[in-house]
Order: sequence, then C-alpha cells, then structure tokens
Amino acid sequence: MTHVAFLGLGHMGLPMAKNLVAAGHEVHGFDLVPAAIEAAGAAGISVAASGAEAVADAEVVVTMFPAGKHVIEAYRTELLEAARPGTLFIESSTIAVDEARAAHALALAAGHRHIDAPVSGGVVGAEAGTLAFMVGGSDDDFAAALPLLEIMGKRIVHCGGPGLGQAAKVCNNMVLAVSQIAVAEAFVLGERLGLEHQALFDVVSQASGQCWALTTNCPVPGPVPTSPANRDYQPGFAGALMAKDLGLALQAIEQTSTDARMGRLAQELYAAYAAGEGATRDFSGIITEIRG
Repeated sequence: MTHVAFLGLGHMGLPMAKNLVAAGHEVHGFDLVPAAIEAAGAAGISVAASGAEAVADAEVVVTMFPAGKHVIEAYRTELLEAARPGTLFIESSTIAVDEARAAHALALAAGHRHIDAPVSGGVVGAEAGTLAFMVGGSDDDFAAALPLLEIMGKRIVHCGGPGLGQAAKVCNNMVLAVSQIAVAEAFVLGERLGLEHQALFDVVSQASGQCWALTTNCPVPGPVPTSPANRDYQPGFAGALMAKDLGLALQAIEQTSTDARMGRLAQELYAAYAAGEGATRDFSGIITEIRG
C-alpha cells in the first residue's frame, strides 16, 4: 500500500483517485472547490484541510490542475516545502513544456523526485482506468511511478526526459483536433451532397479515412451510440479544454519555428468555438460551427 496525496479532484482527478483507493492505496485528497471535496468524501477518499496537509506524509503526490500557473504556484507556496524529502511528484495536468520543466527543476531543488505524466482518454478513460499516460522524467522515477500509473491507465509510455510527456501530449492533441475538424467537415459535406450519415460512416470507418475522431467520437448522432453527439454533445472533453491545449500547441509551434499550418488553423477554429457554446460542450460539437 502506498500513501498517495491527490490534489485536484475534478472530473478527471476524482475517478483517478477512486481507482487508487479501489486498488488498496491510502489516498488523501484536496481541492479548492467545496463540491469536489464533498464528492471525494462520498467516494471514500480521506479529505485534507489543505494541500500542505494532504502531502505531509505522502510517498507520492499526484497533481491534476487546470493550468501550469496553478502547478508552479502550488509547488512554490506550499507543496514542495510540506512534503517529506524524496517524495515522488507525478504532475498529470496538461501544461506547457517549459512549465513542466520549471516544475521539475523546482521539485528537484527542494529534494524531491518528479515526472510529468499528462493523460489522454477523457472522463470515460479516467473512470474505467484506461487512460494513456505520456511520461517525461528519469528512468528510475518512471519505474517508481509505473505501478500507480498502471492502476489509472492502460497504456503508459515513457517519452524521455523532463517535459517530454507534455511534448507528446501537445502533439497528440493537435492531431486529434485536426482530425476531428476534418471528420466534421466530411459529414457536413456529405449532408449537402445527400449522403446519409450511416452510409458515410460505413465507408470511411473501413477505409483510409478511419480514425479515432470518427469511430469513437463520431460528431453526428447514430453511427456510434456512445459518442457525445448522442448526448447533445455533453463532454467528454470540452471544447474549452481543447482550445486550451491548442493554445499550448501554438506556443510550442512558435517557440520551435515549426511550419504547422493545420495546427494553427485548428487553434483558431477551436478558440472561436470555445468562445461560444463550445466552452461547455464536447469538442466534437465543432460540427455545429462548421454547419454555420
């Protein structure tokens, strides 16, 4: 049994923490949102009065925060000082590569171990324990974290040194955004040409256009009963989060002078979508923007 502090008990963090509890680990959680604290307590997670209290006796600290600034602030103001020397920090928020490397440097300077381990798979994957983890950090720290990551995820990939888990995540989500837009555009074009949704799905899902954005996250109701399109685009993965992740991709594109025109266009489209109804709807709902 490992003593784990889990900070950030929202839509993703809570089910991840619950899976650790179900596997027999001692989990102490904290969140700034009272409703999240209440839900964690109802789920059998021991709730601390503060982040510092949660990490005080932990062997491993998992953080799942909204943005990099929250990670850096929490590390600097309370978490690193409150944790015991040598604590392993698993940073699972989706943040910029340079922020992940800054967090890593802060943790090491305070005498701790650290990996960045962002996730893919959404709420469904968090609940089922089938998330994909993209990990950046040393071989030893990856090995130490692996038993816990395997409880929360199905595929865990060590991508290299500090920050490279976040690098893999930003690249993956850029691909996902571009493909989701392409699938949505294809369905709108098909509609205007007179194609039934099911007919187009049956062709593309078994042809060279097959992709996750089609066969799992199909943006029209019917062909994939479990897709958000059948729930009025309830997320899932909200458009606001995709817009945030594409903002990180754009930052990386500009820092590396990469000619990524599709990535830039995807960022523009999702920023517009998230500024409206897409803020709280699934990112596959961008098809409504394309229909106009």
